[in-house]
Amino acid sequence: MRKSGPPRGLISYIVLELLEEKPRYGYEILKEITDISGGHWEPSYGSVYPILYKFEEEGYAERIEREDEPDRKYFALTDEGHDHLAEKRTEVGGKARDFADVILGFYHMYVAFATDERFDVDPSDDDWCFDDEYSGWIAEQVIRHHERDFGEFERVPDTPEEFHARQGDADAPDDDASDTDTSDDDVSEDPDDDRPEEAAADGGTNA
Repeated sequence: MRKSGPPRGLISYIVLELLEEKPRYGYEILKEITDISGGHWEPSYGSVYPILYKFEEEGYAERIEREDEPDRKYFALTDEGHDHLAEKRTEVGGKARDFADVILGFYHMYVAFATDERFDVDPSDDDWCFDDEYSGWIAEQVIRHHERDFGEFERVPDTPEEFHARQGDADAPDDDASDTDTSDDDVSEDPDDDRPEEAAADGGTNA
């Protein structure tokens, strides 16, 4: 069960991977992350730039000059940055459940807004709303992306408990109702995000 938003350290990891590919500037990184997310998420300027400056201070990245774009702040990964990236790959590799909790938690909340009588939100002017049709559209998009990247989708008949048991997931939650907890006032610690403004932008929540 997660008690905050997206996994901490996510943006700093993506920044490292993008800098390893080639030197980049902040806005370019923002747009690349937006493309990776299918256009559904773009971090703020206040998240990416502090991370770049912090990487520079810690020796993970360095500014480079480009004659064709003298006014842009390009950053390139250093040898220390490559070593740090290897550590971050291991760290992020252990956060698959955190990602699943975020996805399932917010989907549960979407459905709750549509079905739970305690909520009575007004319809949006942009035609999006909380109902079964749009819920089905979201599910359809997930299935289409699954089939595009992994092959034909097959329904999983297991209950959450059965699935976790089959995967050998010993410390799985007792039931998937816990996926709905997305409280924004509990921030997990991340050794790479010491500054409050960076922590909030990089998947933590300080507000």
